[in-house]
Amino acid sequence: MFVTLRGEPYLLWRAVDEHGAELDILVQKRRDKAAAKRFFKRVLRSSPVPRKIVTDQLRSYRPTEPRSRSLRA
Repeated sequence: MFVTLRGEPYLLWRAVDEHGAELDILVQKRRDKAAAKRFFKRVLRSSPVPRKIVTDQLRSYRPTEPRSRSLRA
């Protein structure tokens, strides 16, 4: 999701649990593989390991999905 801050477009990354509660939020300029990995690592470090990860099918998420368990390290 894009948001505008001070007239500049930024990306809003959100992680929510099965109840809809927000686990983490990140606002940044990039949406690429490295940004997705950083966000997933940050969320998984501070939250329990999920049984399933559901995304909105962005291409930047694809490299992180199969290795979600290894991101915790």
